[in-house]
Amino acid sequence: MKEIIGINHIGIRVSNLDAARKFYQQLGFKFIVGPVGPEPVAIMEHASGVNINFILNADSGITNNILMDVTERHPGYTHMALDVTDIHVIEAKINELGINITEGPVTLPDGAVMLFIRDQDLNVIEFHQSAK
Repeated sequence: MKEIIGINHIGIRVSNLDAARKFYQQLGFKFIVGPVGPEPVAIMEHASGVNINFILNADSGITNNILMDVTERHPGYTHMALDVTDIHVIEAKINELGINITEGPVTLPDGAVMLFIRDQDLNVIEFHQSAK
C-alpha cells in the first residue's frame, strides 16, 4: 500500500511507568502524557520523531521475555531498532549509563553495525548504524 508513509509509534508493554520513564529518558526520550485511556497508555517521544506508547499492564512478576528467553519460538515483535549515526558513541554512552549490552557490536557483511540492550522489562532495543 503506497499510502503507508512511516511508523507512527511503537507500543511496548511495561510493568511500571516510573521505571520505564527513567530508563527511556536516559536514551533521550521525553515524557509527553499519561496514563490515559482505558488500557492505560503513556507516551514518550525522542527528538528524532520516534514515539513510544507504554502499555501499562505488564505483570511485574514476569522474569523473562517470552519472545526471546524461552525455548519455544512464539510469534510476535521481538525488538525495535533505532537508527544511529555512530555506534561507537552509542556504545560508550550505554556503558557510561551502566546499561548492560546484551549483544554486539556486531558487524554485518554489508558493513552495518548493531548492538542490543534490554530495558527494565527485558524488552529488546537494537541500535543500528547502516553501512557507509
